Amino acid sequence: MQSEPQVSFFLGANAPTGFYSLYDQLIDPAQARDIYILKGGPGCGKSSLMRKVGKAMEERGLQVEYIVCSGDPDSLDAVLIPERKTALVDGTAPHVV
Repeated sequence: MQSEPQVSFFLGANAPTGFYSLYDQLIDPAQARDIYILKGGPGCGKSSLMRKVGKAMEERGLQVEYIVCSGDPDSLDAVLIPERKTALVDGTAPHVV
């Protein structure tokens, strides 16, 4: 069985006019089943946890969207599982949810 390509994108970026954000469009809270907000200092494991959850969902056959941090592409800002209407989000500044 051939796996689908992983979906990854940015929801924020620096522009000539300042930081441009689409974080508020990640998931509609009124339509979401679950939104998990992760808080913690740098290096405490937020991105690692999101990657592990994303991988587990992919192994169950679900599509996962990985929201990459524009300031640190090795980190994640969020993981979205559209079919489950669920998001795991880094809730520390600057991406406050």
